[in-house]
Amino acid sequence: MGQAGLGIKSCDFQAARNNAEHHTNDISSQRLIVRRGQPFTISLHFQAPVHTFLRALKKVAFIAQTGKQPSMASGTQVTFSVSSLGDRKWWSAMVEERDDQSWTISVTTPADAIIGHYSLLLQISGRKQCLGQFTLLFNPWNREDAVFLGNEAQRREYLLNQNGLIFLGTADCIQTEPWDFGQLEEDVIDLGLSLLTVDKQMEKWGNPVHVAQVLGSLLQILKEKLVLPTAKIQTTEERALLNKRRGSAPILRQWVTGHGRPVYEGQAWVLAAVACTVLRGLGIPARVVTTFTSAQGTGGDLLVDEYYNEEGLQNGEGNRGRAWIFQTSTECWMARPALPEGYDGWQILYLSALKGDEVLEACDLVPVKAVKEGTVWLSPAVSDIFASINASCVVWRCREDGTLELTDCNTKYFGNNISTKNVDCDRREDITQNYKYPEGSSQEKKVLEKVQKYRMERKDDGIHPPSCETDDPLQLFLKAPSSLALGKNVEFSVNLLNPSDQEKEVQLAIGLQAVYYNGVLAAKLWRKKFVLTLSANSAEKISTSLFNSSFEQNLPENSFLRLTAMATHSSLPCFAQQDIAICRPHLAIEMPETAEQNQPLMALVSIHNPLDVPLEDCVISIFGRGLIHREKSYRVNSVQPRNTLHTQLKFMPVKVGCQRLTVEMDCNMFQNLTNFRTVTVVAPEPPA
Repeated sequence: MGQAGLGIKSCDFQAARNNAEHHTNDISSQRLIVRRGQPFTISLHFQAPVHTFLRALKKVAFIAQTGKQPSMASGTQVTFSVSSLGDRKWWSAMVEERDDQSWTISVTTPADAIIGHYSLLLQISGRKQCLGQFTLLFNPWNREDAVFLGNEAQRREYLLNQNGLIFLGTADCIQTEPWDFGQLEEDVIDLGLSLLTVDKQMEKWGNPVHVAQVLGSLLQILKEKLVLPTAKIQTTEERALLNKRRGSAPILRQWVTGHGRPVYEGQAWVLAAVACTVLRGLGIPARVVTTFTSAQGTGGDLLVDEYYNEEGLQNGEGNRGRAWIFQTSTECWMARPALPEGYDGWQILYLSALKGDEVLEACDLVPVKAVKEGTVWLSPAVSDIFASINASCVVWRCREDGTLELTDCNTKYFGNNISTKNVDCDRREDITQNYKYPEGSSQEKKVLEKVQKYRMERKDDGIHPPSCETDDPLQLFLKAPSSLALGKNVEFSVNLLNPSDQEKEVQLAIGLQAVYYNGVLAAKLWRKKFVLTLSANSAEKISTSLFNSSFEQNLPENSFLRLTAMATHSSLPCFAQQDIAICRPHLAIEMPETAEQNQPLMALVSIHNPLDVPLEDCVISIFGRGLIHREKSYRVNSVQPRNTLHTQLKFMPVKVGCQRLTVEMDCNMFQNLTNFRTVTVVAPEPPA
């Protein structure tokens, strides 16, 4: 048979087998999704016996191409022949098995190949036939890939685990929020690559640094454009949906396609979580990190100003940044060959303000190591992040005449309890040591001196906090809870110590406010003033119980309580502060730790009502990939004041492995009370 008669009867991309070998089988078993630098196998079935056209086969080549206008110059189109020896460094094809009717061919892609959707064509003497399509991703399992991650447990966590945890709250009361990253949902890869098409430099899509920066910039644009301010929420239904966000995939779909519910400002971690999902989906190891007490908007200055009035209440903002209660970011893992040696590993996705036509340059990748070592000259972003966890807070008292007076505040430290989810378990891992040396250590002192010297050489202000030394001291200590259950009173005490030999007349102002996670004032709730006379070398304690009825009605959703105390006397005013996390009713879940596949499983859900009013219109929803096919919702009885509701829920696990059940409750008083439990689903034992 001559060359003209050569034809392919069919081509089997062996998606199920290849995807399993490339760790993408949880995405799909129908379409071929492979990782670069690792061979995959296809089978060509011919229309006639092979021996009839052996001469023609010597001229067979493959073409792999991606993008709308593939070209060899841009690297988006490559041609490679079939040989007996595959080239592991370049595109290659090698016949592994052959018979009269078919060939089994191993195709290898280079470890730095451009990622994306590819078409694979067969070329014979200029004639081309399309064999099918496949998707190529980054490969953390390949040592030659820039995203290589050597630890298998970390690869499972930062690439394949869809059950995430986001850490919220305050440095003294860290709260856990379950989150579904959903990076293995089939359309997430397509949505991520669709986002990338805005970038016209497709030849750079083999570089994970470039891909991460472009995706970060684009997601920042979508977030700024599509996340609606809470103030625009009008209806009860919209308010009920304010925080009903359980995972990244629905948000990503809404941002990219416009379909689905809009996203509102209530979840500070949305951008970090969605970025983590997209990066993991494309094969870049990623995780969400939370920093507690973070200085934002400092421009690299090592000082943050806070202003309080004579009643002890926060009074406007300074020009040198703002103290956030917590701040979330995304880290991704990769090599940085363009930087000096030592900066490979975890990189922070740093999003800056969008400026004109440079929108695709609004994201920088900052090596965590550079932040720890204070290498602030590497980029302005390093300086900003270094300041966010090492700045000092300066508190000013605003007099009625508009003048400012420095206080002796020394209670706010930035960069506390930097947290992420632990590998292979639902616990928090403290990674503060990755970002900074131990407080008070010689290494920390050395790094701070290096940064201060650099900024002084640049004649930058905002390096050293003003001196708080005084010849007429007064000491103030505020003791308050780090968390408060709704329905409970706030009990706190203020201790004043006069260590001098002189009697002091002291004015004490105590204030309670609600603030959002980003330090923005939400509401002024309560204030009180005291006039005291402190004898020489004496102390006085003031204890107060603030009834919840005096502030709960005016407490905005998703806010924190900020309790402040300011004492003024003849010298430097004293200031102290405590942020208090609000703890909503606890949703308890009791269920076995193991379950059998395709066998009924029971979970007991309980909710206690701590309030003086009933919880009505109660709906409990359960969902969990591998446990429940679709989300199930149950309307349950009202929960009377101080009573507990128990309800049993039944479902059928369908997938073997460690699965997560998430339970959510909505009612007239609360939305999105959430908790979760993990269960190990095992395959049924075969019959004897």
